[in-house]
Amino acid sequence: MKKVLMGNEAVAYSLYINGVNVAVGYPGTPSTEVIETLKNFSDDHFYVEWSVNEKVALEIAAGASLAGARSVVTMKQVGLNVAADPLLSLSIIGIEGGMIVFVADDPGPHSSQTEQDTRNFARFCNLPVFDPSSPKEAFSLVKEAYEVSEKYKLPVIFRMTTRVCHSNETLEFEFERRKKEVTGFEERPQWVILPGLSYIKHVELEEKLTEMKSELGKLNIVEGDGQIGIVTSGVSYFYVKEAIKGFEDLFSILKITVAHPIDDRTILEFCADKKMLIFIEELDPVVEEETKLVLFENRIYIPTYGKRNGYVPYAGELDVDKVKRIIFDITKEEGLLLPRTFIKAPEIPRRQSQLCAGCPHRSSFLIVKSACKGKDVIYTGDIGCYTLGFAKPISATHTCLCMGASVTMAQGLKIIENKKKIVAFIGDSTFFHSGITGLVNAYYNRHNITVCVLDNLTTGMTGFQPHPGVGQKVNGENGQRVEIADLVKGMGIKNVLIIDPYDNFDLCVQKVREFIEKDELSVIIFRHKCANLEKNNYYYRINEKCTNCKACISATGCPAIGEDENKNIFIDQVLCNACGLCTNFCPNMAIEKVVER
Repeated sequence: MKKVLMGNEAVAYSLYINGVNVAVGYPGTPSTEVIETLKNFSDDHFYVEWSVNEKVALEIAAGASLAGARSVVTMKQVGLNVAADPLLSLSIIGIEGGMIVFVADDPGPHSSQTEQDTRNFARFCNLPVFDPSSPKEAFSLVKEAYEVSEKYKLPVIFRMTTRVCHSNETLEFEFERRKKEVTGFEERPQWVILPGLSYIKHVELEEKLTEMKSELGKLNIVEGDGQIGIVTSGVSYFYVKEAIKGFEDLFSILKITVAHPIDDRTILEFCADKKMLIFIEELDPVVEEETKLVLFENRIYIPTYGKRNGYVPYAGELDVDKVKRIIFDITKEEGLLLPRTFIKAPEIPRRQSQLCAGCPHRSSFLIVKSACKGKDVIYTGDIGCYTLGFAKPISATHTCLCMGASVTMAQGLKIIENKKKIVAFIGDSTFFHSGITGLVNAYYNRHNITVCVLDNLTTGMTGFQPHPGVGQKVNGENGQRVEIADLVKGMGIKNVLIIDPYDNFDLCVQKVREFIEKDELSVIIFRHKCANLEKNNYYYRINEKCTNCKACISATGCPAIGEDENKNIFIDQVLCNACGLCTNFCPNMAIEKVVER
């Protein structure tokens, strides 16, 4: 089979070919496409699901592994924080069937609240971490990762970054599944983590890491024989190769494929004849610090240039031009590179992130803000599309920390700011992920807040994955639907209101105003399908009554409404999703519905 595959798709194909039995995950950019691809495969020995959060997913994968199955759990980097508790314990008790923990880091970041480096997590957990540079390499390393996992009875972290996850490459391979025979669960004392056992297993774990160093060192790559050594990893390897074009004879490259544990012998052999070392890697100086430690322990001194002495940035994504500039700055005193080799790339215009045209969340935010007009209110936000409630003109998000924190931070704010109204916004998938526990705490401890669940019946930001509130499983089969309102009432919360934010705006405002006046713990569920999943055969347009007052723009911020070169207001027919929200803010009745596009 010859196929153009995205990095995440390449991993999915390789997982399936290499006999994965259980694949679980929680959607999060840039990791989502692994499960999205795997759901299209099926046989009698393969199961795939979206779980409610990363901790749940990792524990399911761990259970399957103890029964001898090959498993994979997928998540983005912040998801590993949620799953850290079981992963650290799992590094101690070990596993049986091969287990891959696929984590996608997001340098930049493009769609994340942190830039954390999973390679550091691997060092923290004492687990091996594979760091492929391309879709093709990722495809080939899955097999190696499973074999290492099964040999050493440890999970293997498979770390990729956004550019590797989402770049495409042509791969040629045999699409033939190598089925893994599952041995079944065997009762062993080591599966029960106890303090005494933990010490013994920790000693074993350190021995395993020492043993696997040289074995994994073979996966590192050395290229060139120049005296300027560049140590790199991940996608930065290709940036380096591109940056030094025309000057290859000056450089040697050591590409670290396994960032932990790093093989000392590889480093010492590479550094033997170098007059300087340059470290090019994104995010943390993991490779740089490991290399320097090996050199120090072996009493070798070579001038080094990287993040620790300010030549390479800690934050943000690298690219070819940035790497060219870094290498030039380091080598310019030697006169080795010329400025003419550098390209000044045009800067891409920046755009403000905003909710889609017709997004029901926009209407939900504005309903609540209108209902709370005149009150002293703090709005806490959460992770997902509704984070964009921060953007002007909505401006209904004063805090945003992590998944589920809107509900719990609201409680902390209420303790201190008791006279203020505290309103928390959270999405439907996030509510199931980690909002439930916060709401239970609010009910138990009598925290008087209002929680708004923005239910668009999908996991919108990551590509419309189902969740328990939808009742549909990853492969389209029916699951058991969990009704949010019933769940909330089941906790004992009496004040529950369900609203369609597309209904009459003024009536919705009136309902919400009356509801929150109760001044008790309350939950409002704003439910309307995501605008990207619902298309209408009509749209809105501006008519001759328009006076260019721009009230429609300043009130809603809808991206479908704009101003042309003659300062006339218009509605983009293609973008308009016919929600009609803008009509509520036009004082001149200048926005009218047009049937048929």
